[in-house]
Amino acid sequence: MPVKTLRDKIVVITGAASGIGRAAALAFAKRGAHIVAADLNAGALEPLGRGVTALGVRFRPFTVDVADEKAMKEFSAAVTADGAVPDVLINNAGIGYMGAFLDSDLAHWRRVLAVNVMGVVHGCYFFVPGMIAAGGPRHVLNVASAAGNFPVPSLAAYSTSKAGVKSFSEVLRMELRDTEVSVTTVCPGIIDTPIVSFSGTNAAPTVSAERVAKLQAYYKTKGCSPDVVAEDMVRASLDGRDMLLTGPSAKFGYYLTRLSPRLTRAATIRIAQESGYL
Repeated sequence: MPVKTLRDKIVVITGAASGIGRAAALAFAKRGAHIVAADLNAGALEPLGRGVTALGVRFRPFTVDVADEKAMKEFSAAVTADGAVPDVLINNAGIGYMGAFLDSDLAHWRRVLAVNVMGVVHGCYFFVPGMIAAGGPRHVLNVASAAGNFPVPSLAAYSTSKAGVKSFSEVLRMELRDTEVSVTTVCPGIIDTPIVSFSGTNAAPTVSAERVAKLQAYYKTKGCSPDVVAEDMVRASLDGRDMLLTGPSAKFGYYLTRLSPRLTRAATIRIAQESGYL
């Protein structure tokens, strides 16, 4: 069931310090919502807090690793200790890894799945029961990716994790059908965020600096600001839609997969070569 208004509502956001999470915090705050922001980067939460409170709403920062079950349980308990049950829960925290499957190690698979999939699972597991019990229209936005609809070469772990978020969200949506909690699967397309700053432990040794620079340039010229996604997320929480396809390529890729998997593969490979993924 969609949330009727955001004024004086409580919005919990993971991965809030940058990218889509940061944009969402500001977008919801502009509508009068109070923001609970979680991220591993405590320093980046400070300027976000100043921006949110300047809009006349409350801001509560938490340093949390969403992959850590105990940390997420404690986070939920701390947020709800004074009765602050989320009206909107945004499971946004996510990480990427770039590299061909056979050029990559398995450690990155474990970390990407732990953050991107289990982070969403933890958020729902520890917050949704309280949201149901509190009653009234409430909403969950689980951030997947267009890559969960049409996987991209050199993003095997990331694409797999986002497809998992999409499937989990659909199951959750069905299981919550008799409650007042609705679920939106958010599938952003080409969005210019720090997630494409591939280097060090989030890229295979075979990924050159030139390829990363090419990819970043592609996202800057072909992509859109995370503010676009954030504004669409606000609307999704107010109209309770099931899936949000937002940003360049998101709708095109989604509907092309339904038309022809073969054409989708050909188009995806062409884009991957043009952008720097291949």
